[in-house]
Amino acid sequence: MVKALTRTRTHAERGVRALQPVEVAGHDLLLLHALQLDGRAPFSKIADVLGVSDRTVARRFGRLSATGTARVAGVANSHRTGHAQWLVRLRVNPSGTAVLARALARRPDTAWVTAVSSGTEIVCVFHVADGGSAPLAALARHPQILQVDAQRLLRHLMDRRWLGRTSALTAEQIAALRSPDLHDAAPVRLTDLDRRLLPALAADGRAAYPDLARKFGWSESAVRRRLEELRRSCVLQLDVEVDPALFGFSVQCLVWLTVSPRQLAAVARTLAADPEAAFVGATTGAHNLIVIAVCRDVDALHTYVTDRIGSLSGVDRMETALVASYVKRAAPTA
Repeated sequence: MVKALTRTRTHAERGVRALQPVEVAGHDLLLLHALQLDGRAPFSKIADVLGVSDRTVARRFGRLSATGTARVAGVANSHRTGHAQWLVRLRVNPSGTAVLARALARRPDTAWVTAVSSGTEIVCVFHVADGGSAPLAALARHPQILQVDAQRLLRHLMDRRWLGRTSALTAEQIAALRSPDLHDAAPVRLTDLDRRLLPALAADGRAAYPDLARKFGWSESAVRRRLEELRRSCVLQLDVEVDPALFGFSVQCLVWLTVSPRQLAAVARTLAADPEAAFVGATTGAHNLIVIAVCRDVDALHTYVTDRIGSLSGVDRMETALVASYVKRAAPTA
């Protein structure tokens, strides 16, 4: 049955290596912030802004990448491509969590796979073409899965990254490195080249143009032009996958909220402005809001969910689940 859940073998499933306990120095934080602003910025540009040599930047990024500490991933914007995003929550037998999570991560239609609640649950995001339903038939038959719940992600309600990884550079450095303003657009019909480019960039968001051209049999200029068009139209976004623990934040938690519809927008705006928030989204189902909270420790998490979220007018119910591990980190986009 695990085989039934598996399609093509992607980079994430060949195994994004578990993050290793490497020391991340201040200059690495600067580099990670720079890449978050523009994941394909040339090392020469980053080096110039940071006041170091090109070789230094390349060496530092190579170290972070080789140890699995960080990588740049291309993430397709489901809203632009017409895909539905389904948040699927699986209650599982803990003995099968690791194998099942890896099988889910191997699927090209999953964007995010994480084990929560000490491995008793798996939460993942499916991207489904043409706004279709979540592919649940195989999941429901799997012997290790005890319960399946699927809710559609209706809207993403944050317009920034988690602040913990974007606070290293000065305002002047940010202005020098920020990629040009992208133009929002209607859903885009993907070409054959797009359908080949996007998985390759999901595996390596900094893949070189000549390598992509050789791989797909297109000219380098055509690949460069199409990649830039995908970025301008917001179809392709670049994200730096990195563990918040490297910044001193050891606790991540999924928070499901049931909020009065009249106050949903106000509560979402409030939470989206919190430094603890890494993601805020509206969903279908009994819980109509989901938050990913990142905190320094469990005491800070307790304070956040009780004193902050618990005090907000309109919050009727809350459910929390601690993130135990990530198997696939590419964050959903909309």
